[in-house]
Amino acid sequence: MPLPRRLSAVLAATLAAVLLTPQAADAAPPAPSSMASLGDSITRAFNACGFYVDCPSRSFSTGTAPSINSHYQRVLAVNPAIAGRNHNDARSGATSADMAGQAATAVGQGVDYVTILIGANDACASSEAGMTPVSTFRSRIDTALDTLKSGLPQARVLVISIPDLKRLWQVGKGNVLARSAWALLSICQSMLANPTSTAAADNARRDRVRQRVIDYNTQLAQACAAYGPNCDFDGNAVFNYPFTLSQVSGWDYFHPNAGGQTVLASVSYQAGFGW
Repeated sequence: MPLPRRLSAVLAATLAAVLLTPQAADAAPPAPSSMASLGDSITRAFNACGFYVDCPSRSFSTGTAPSINSHYQRVLAVNPAIAGRNHNDARSGATSADMAGQAATAVGQGVDYVTILIGANDACASSEAGMTPVSTFRSRIDTALDTLKSGLPQARVLVISIPDLKRLWQVGKGNVLARSAWALLSICQSMLANPTSTAAADNARRDRVRQRVIDYNTQLAQACAAYGPNCDFDGNAVFNYPFTLSQVSGWDYFHPNAGGQTVLASVSYQAGFGW
């Protein structure tokens, strides 16, 4: 029996509304055909394959080593067009001050996807006083994101939270090799100086450095939200992940080793765009 004209019209309108719902509009975007990674020594996979060398093949973001299962490798599995179009623009020792230049490099490469992990070196100074002010950090991040947005308006940007530096102190302070490396190499003394001290002043210093990282991550989240729907913050997934000492380099007890890079790839990718 044919439906009455009025009912047919109602059903048609309902179907159209369902097809145009936000859920349909919010479906995952197409997988990118090129990508770039911005950041510091973590993204360069420093110390992940040799003594005091960058190991970009083991980068959590653009690496090619099969064991890492990087962002690049995960995208490659769903979009072969990205093959060979993975650019690691990060630089060991970089801080937020270097992000605008790295962003400009990514724009010149015309990529579809960009990962950003920066801020550890802004907090890891020779002393607490040397940390980058939060307002300066935010201004630099805004400049870099503005460069990406104007130069790559269709690209997707994943902003990754800074790892919890106090977690590193917690898992390493009881290890004599870690303590020796931190002291001899002057690693992140704002957090890692006097690692076995239980003095109130040292505990308060560690808490302030951790709070600075939290403040940086808050600014990263807000800057990404201001960027718009093409930017995704990881929701502090990396900051909240309980890294273990076995996942950091045995040469400096600071940078992620291959296992740490593998975990970082998994945690950050799952918190991203979901290709």
